[in-house]
Amino acid sequence: MDNLVLIAVLGVVLLVIVTLMRTAVVVPQQMAYVVENLGKYSRTLNAGFHILIPFVERVAYKHTLKEQTIDIHEQVCITKDNVQVRIDGFIYLQVLDPKQASYGITDYLFAISQLTQTTLRSEVGKIDLDRTFEERGAINVSVVNDVDKASAPWGVKVLRYEIKNISPSNDILDAMEKQMRAEREKRAVILSSEGERDAKINQAEGEKQRVIKESEANRQLQINEAQGEAEAILAVARATGEGLGEIARALQQPGGDGAMRLRIAEQYITQFGHLAKEGNTFVVPANLSDLASMLTLASTVLRGGGAGANGSGGAPRS
Repeated sequence: MDNLVLIAVLGVVLLVIVTLMRTAVVVPQQMAYVVENLGKYSRTLNAGFHILIPFVERVAYKHTLKEQTIDIHEQVCITKDNVQVRIDGFIYLQVLDPKQASYGITDYLFAISQLTQTTLRSEVGKIDLDRTFEERGAINVSVVNDVDKASAPWGVKVLRYEIKNISPSNDILDAMEKQMRAEREKRAVILSSEGERDAKINQAEGEKQRVIKESEANRQLQINEAQGEAEAILAVARATGEGLGEIARALQQPGGDGAMRLRIAEQYITQFGHLAKEGNTFVVPANLSDLASMLTLASTVLRGGGAGANGSGGAPRS
């Protein structure tokens, strides 16, 4: 009898322990448990210690509230110019509403993964292959916006998406390498031609400046020569005027007329002597023997010139 009672007590104690183990729940930090009451949603348990109603309530779903990373497997995408590329990446998400994540969809991780792949194919199909590498940031943003909008009813927030690799086929890689090589050669030829053009332009500009400088130098030389000739002419004119003035003043002095006649006679004879030396034939005046009349004529001319030079304006003396 006592043994039966002891067994019954032990059974009750064991049942209580098992019940407590099934009804006492400790929720870790950054976790959320969804509790159902007889198969119906009851409440969401946050971090801490909780007691469930035995045989009535149970933990149906467990969700982490941490940011999660999903590896989006490599897939083949076709660009706008019909080139196949293989793209893979990562998407980052976080559960905001555990209830919606439990009852809004069967498996939100699988659904978001599939939705990301389809959205990625759609975005890549809008751009050419060359722009695919340049527009990675724009593709990432577009995928996040579209997937986040679709996953909002599931209580999940899509934070960001990152493309990991873009891998064209080997044929495309070879074609791209040839294209890049051709572009580099083209740029090299253009730079070389531009360099030659600039060199010719600089050479022509230098030649132009040289010609301009030479013409300016020639002009300045001509100006200087003309100024020198003008100054020389003025100097000769001034000297001639001063000489005539001196002659006029000398003629006014006593004995000036006789000295003038003597000088004229000397020059007259000297010049005729030169004519005789330079040629065998020459023309002489008819009155060559009348030296006195020639002297009188020359004296008259010189007196007139001297009077004009000193401004006396008087009649010449006989």
